[in-house]
Amino acid sequence: MGKQTMRQAARLAASQVHAKRRRERVERDRRLEKLAIEVLTALGERDATIAATEQRAAAALQAMIADESLTVSEAVQWCAGAISQREVARLRRLAAQARTQPEDDTTRSTR
Repeated sequence: MGKQTMRQAARLAASQVHAKRRRERVERDRRLEKLAIEVLTALGERDATIAATEQRAAAALQAMIADESLTVSEAVQWCAGAISQREVARLRRLAAQARTQPEDDTTRSTR
């Protein structure tokens, strides 16, 4: 085999190795993109679930305080200390915001 033929064979082999690596990177990028979309979708669903759950808690706290005439401290006691006065205040603000915003407001951000 001549020197030039050996060089051509070596270049071809190197080119094939690089092409294989490029294909593998492209395939990996596609897999990673799909996984990233899955992560972001799950996080969006989580955020929506948290928002809905917090709205329910806020409505219940508001009913305890407004309808049942409890103080914030009494509401905290009724919740067995599982919530702080600061958290009650945050949830009450959340409930007040929900009452002033339309239900289908798409401009509202989550967390």
